[in-house]
Amino acid sequence: MAVVNSFQDLEVWKIVKELRKKLYGITKALPTHERYNLGAQIRAAATSLTSNIAEGFGRYHYKENAQFCRIARGSACETMDHLVTCLDEGYISEAEHEELNQELKTFLRVLNAYIKAIGPSKTPFDGE
Repeated sequence: MAVVNSFQDLEVWKIVKELRKKLYGITKALPTHERYNLGAQIRAAATSLTSNIAEGFGRYHYKENAQFCRIARGSACETMDHLVTCLDEGYISEAEHEELNQELKTFLRVLNAYIKAIGPSKTPFDGE
């Protein structure tokens, strides 16, 4: 098992970091009139995915960590909804939607496993 010294060592964070890059790419391809509305919402939700995992990792107690992970889980569902909007409006193809949706589902599975793994028997992050 790999040693985890930073949130950047977490597999769940690595997975969603790559997804965040793809989501930012989608926003760059949106029509100009959507970049400041839908695009900003997608970027905010995508950033929330990684930042909440990072912030939770830095919290002392596993319950706080799990709460930030649940916020990231909510942001993943929000992102799924934004992708449906992009599909409905013709901003992304069915194939792009399916690929990103599958990646979000994979992230959710890994995130749920991480939440379970950080339960009360685990040692909290001590910042060292």
